[in-house]
Amino acid sequence: MAASATADPTGDVPVIPHWIDGGEYAPDGTRTAPVFNPATGRVSAEVALADEQTIERAIASARRGFEVWSRYSVARRQSVLFAFRELLNARKPELARIITAEHGKVVSDAMGEILRGQEVVELATGFPHLIKGAFSENASTGIDVYSIKQPLGVVGIVSPFNFPAMVPMWFFPVALAAGNAVVLKPSEKDPSAALWLARLWQEAGLPDGAFTVLQGDKLAVDGLLESPDVSSISFVGSTPIAQYIYETASRHGKRVQALGGAKNHMLVLPDADLDLVADQAVNAGYGAAGERCMAISVVLAVEPVADALIEKIRDRIAALRVGDGSAETEPDMGPLISRAHRDKVAEYVDIAEADGARIVVDGRRFSVAGHEDGFFFGPTLIDGIPTSSRAYQEEIFGPVLAVVRVATFDEGVALINSGRFGNGTAIFTNDGGAARRFQNEVEVGMIGINVPIPVPVAYHSFGGWKQSLFGDAKAYGVHGFEFFTREKAVTSRWLDPATRGASEHGGINLGFPQNS
Repeated sequence: MAASATADPTGDVPVIPHWIDGGEYAPDGTRTAPVFNPATGRVSAEVALADEQTIERAIASARRGFEVWSRYSVARRQSVLFAFRELLNARKPELARIITAEHGKVVSDAMGEILRGQEVVELATGFPHLIKGAFSENASTGIDVYSIKQPLGVVGIVSPFNFPAMVPMWFFPVALAAGNAVVLKPSEKDPSAALWLARLWQEAGLPDGAFTVLQGDKLAVDGLLESPDVSSISFVGSTPIAQYIYETASRHGKRVQALGGAKNHMLVLPDADLDLVADQAVNAGYGAAGERCMAISVVLAVEPVADALIEKIRDRIAALRVGDGSAETEPDMGPLISRAHRDKVAEYVDIAEADGARIVVDGRRFSVAGHEDGFFFGPTLIDGIPTSSRAYQEEIFGPVLAVVRVATFDEGVALINSGRFGNGTAIFTNDGGAARRFQNEVEVGMIGINVPIPVPVAYHSFGGWKQSLFGDAKAYGVHGFEFFTREKAVTSRWLDPATRGASEHGGINLGFPQNS
């Protein structure tokens, strides 16, 4: 089941359409943007960019889909979720290839992304006990009080380029399980995965309109933020955009979960196994070419281990294979998403060098034979970067790992806590007491102990602190079900027909109701 695309009128490249009312939609005269194969640097398709009429059409379709889907019984909704899970499990290699073609990450990494997203699908299949209400019998004489949880309505999801399958799956399985209709606005850089997922939902039995894909740029995002028919917005991306999403959506009365950027540190104590640290620093720093918000970008080495650790990391970098992620002999790392992003990453390395850092391994002029026009950037290792440098303080989002030397545990923790981000962090040590103190004192939302990328399993929730999260709810887990439902409290009294009399009516009392 390939991700479909509509033929371009010029005959040059296909146009990737929207998915509205259970089918592809790309009206004549649609604005488009190029979609590149990052490994070759060539345009592989154009993606439709929504105008105001298409945005209104998509939201109206979702509203109709909600009216149908929200009335499905819990058992029927659950059967659709199970069907989607089975279809996804059977066809995930196809989705992985689509991701690689547009994002550039290697196929095995794309497969790993899908599997982590599938965890949330599997969590959502067990949703009935997570949307149960509560019941208190005879809370006051003859009066019962109970709560019911209901869906919000139409919910918007705005997802980033770096995980075109996993990040949407952090949200839409939970949203749909709770009875909402979803409008997904994927990144225009790699839009085909969303279209593929929409087709899968249709095959699983989801009614038309309950899952909509709105392709587009800022106009589409603002359309979701401002529409009175969209009840909530879920977002993952950079911190400036997360803050914009949060402020704009909140101003329009919506619930918001907006997950922003990061600058994740790994604190290495002198008692740590340095071979383990070097392996995990390379995995966490250069996996997915560093284009992930949970990547480790700074190693805080408590002296005297920095020199030895740098040599071990450099040795491992020398063995890494960088190339086309779709190649038959799969490399370790693929290209970056775009030429502009590659140049931005290079600029950060320039800044670090100008600020006095030593570039131990330089990936700025890296190229792959036969793919000279691809957006490749080699693994880069920096030593001695000043903490005042923009290259230290800001999110680079590329395969750049910096080593910063600190004298003590306390200095390392203070450095982590002084940053404006609070997404993920890790400590590597064999001292349980130090690890326990670290997890209590560090001001970060997700912590790894000898684990470099502490993305929680689906039955916990994902989200950071400080400028890494805007809004009150993290992604998936219990937080997700709370976010995508709203509660009604019902106070109920039924008179007993066998004993009904005037005294049971309670008479007239203008005071505030009291329990008795």
